[in-house]
Amino acid sequence: MGRKKLTAKQHEFLQFLIDHTQEHEVWPTYREIIDHFGYRSPNSVTQNLKALHRKKHLVRDSQGYHLAPKHRDDEEDTGIPVRGIISAGTLQEAVEADLGTITLDMIFPNIDRLFAIRVSGQSMQGADIRDGDYVLLIDDDIPEGGIGAVLYNGETSLKRVYHDKNGLRLEPCNPEYDDIHIHPDVFEEVTILGRYVGHVNERGIFKRRSAA
Repeated sequence: MGRKKLTAKQHEFLQFLIDHTQEHEVWPTYREIIDHFGYRSPNSVTQNLKALHRKKHLVRDSQGYHLAPKHRDDEEDTGIPVRGIISAGTLQEAVEADLGTITLDMIFPNIDRLFAIRVSGQSMQGADIRDGDYVLLIDDDIPEGGIGAVLYNGETSLKRVYHDKNGLRLEPCNPEYDDIHIHPDVFEEVTILGRYVGHVNERGIFKRRSAA
């Protein structure tokens, strides 16, 4: 699914983010956005950011919102060249041709919603996710028993996530590590940063297995 059409006000909001980021090389603060548009409440900023995120013009990671790749000046249209056709049946004459490129958005159809976090520790080595790997996460809910990143009380963890009536149980994929139990108080919040869809290391790109 591609990016959805913006309203005139949303387009103006997005253009401000693009212009400010290109000019100052940093993301604008809430105060700068409020002063520019004359908003009465920070909630107006939040609602616009969420709308642009839903319409795939922004991506979000543990650091906050960022422009989607389409809106970045330094984003290059690169990929793996497709150089021809090869038979998977009987022997046939090689066919060489320029058939375009395989890009990351073909490998990961929801690339606009993806972000990466570097792993520290070995608690997920049973899922072939090791210290120093970069896990690829999508801004989405984590199914029962699925692997994902969770933020609680200023701390994050990558684990298998299980829900119960009192909170969450975070299960490692390494018997040397213990489960983590999160039972938040009424005023505390558990944030799902993203659902695991793959990881990257010096050996290549690995997509999520069906059981992960």
